[in-house]
Amino acid sequence: MNASVVLSLFSPFLRRVLVLGVLACLWPTPMVQAATVNEPEKPTATPAQLYDEVWGIVNGRFVDDAKNGQDWLIWRHRYDTVLKTPKQAYLAIDTMLASLDDRYTRFLDPDAFKDETDSIKATLFGIGIQIGVKENRLTVIAPIEDTPAAKAGLKSNDEILSINNHPTQGLSIKDGANLIRGEKGTPVTMVVRREGKELSFVMLRDEIKLKSITLKPPLANSSVPSQLGYIKLNSFLSTAAAKEFAEALKAQEDKLAYIVDLRSNPGGLLNNAVDIASFFIAQGPIVSTVDKFGYKQIQGATGQFITGKPLVVLIDEGSASASEILSGALKDHNRALLVGKRSFGKGLVQEITPLAERAGLNVTTQRYLTPNDIDINKKGIEPDVMVPMTEADFKAEKDPQLEKAVALLQERLHLPITPAPTAQAPATPSAPGTPSTTVKTP
Repeated sequence: MNASVVLSLFSPFLRRVLVLGVLACLWPTPMVQAATVNEPEKPTATPAQLYDEVWGIVNGRFVDDAKNGQDWLIWRHRYDTVLKTPKQAYLAIDTMLASLDDRYTRFLDPDAFKDETDSIKATLFGIGIQIGVKENRLTVIAPIEDTPAAKAGLKSNDEILSINNHPTQGLSIKDGANLIRGEKGTPVTMVVRREGKELSFVMLRDEIKLKSITLKPPLANSSVPSQLGYIKLNSFLSTAAAKEFAEALKAQEDKLAYIVDLRSNPGGLLNNAVDIASFFIAQGPIVSTVDKFGYKQIQGATGQFITGKPLVVLIDEGSASASEILSGALKDHNRALLVGKRSFGKGLVQEITPLAERAGLNVTTQRYLTPNDIDINKKGIEPDVMVPMTEADFKAEKDPQLEKAVALLQERLHLPITPAPTAQAPATPSAPGTPSTTVKTP
């Protein structure tokens, strides 16, 4: 069975399974309409019917059969007599789902559901940022490469304090995303807290082109010797990500070894992680999923093996979900060295489920284990070689994690050691990529 699409036992409709990037991939306003879930439009429903539909899906599919230690039946008819409008249904559903204490199971109103499904293929407008809630704080999960957010210098784990002068305390992800969305060319002002300091960024919304693969290191003063291949995987979200990765790998088949960069990669489609792992692992388990009944399903290598050459994988605190499936499989098979910082720690799988009235539901249906049966949820994956990335490194456009990866491969292959490029100070304190009191982007 294709890992990206499973047939639910509780609905006649197909569900696309996502290893959602941390909490959600919240993209700006879509530019095009893209049908990413090929299903017949569901019939209309009353607010009470919509609520009951969500109750039934959670009852049948949610990974915790105990429903956070409560009798799930108490919610079924709790609001039958008071649900008169869609907004009342949305609020009741949100209240019901909050009782599960699972930040990844969430209701999507029609606008949010369209955003999430469109993001798999669409070109979008915004600042190119993915946000979530971490320790009850609205947080930057990852900026998307080559977008206003990345150019301005926003980083994973930046705590968002305000958006366009609106304090974020108590804001939901949806509310935060709504403040970030807007027309192309209009400004977004964001104040964040990083390492105890408050930083302000001003960015102009722009067209966001979702790229899965980049072959150039992200920082100007870092490079990769010609004998080594480098592939940065920005996201597992695109249905073409595995194909693009295979093409990039085959285009560098003359290289002696490879560096795969998963830093700030928030995840995406589960089957992309399995397929890409299979390019480096000839046989054996890649990932196991365990449902609410304790049923364990092992997904093994798919037979798409490409190379057995030496490999180093870069990870950091922004590497989540599908990134952790890939890096965990490579680590457990002793197929790669992991370099960088501990990954985010998201070991849960969600399904995107279309509902009546063009709404949707993300519901956690499984937890996953690495090939060695390690549960990384809320723990992350420890790299084999821990290398920090400081603010000074970022300002100097220097990448000590990449430099360490290069050095390890040069040592293994007995290649001449290439001196690290000399860091050059930015021309001005407000240069793009350098956080300051206010950072403007083109």
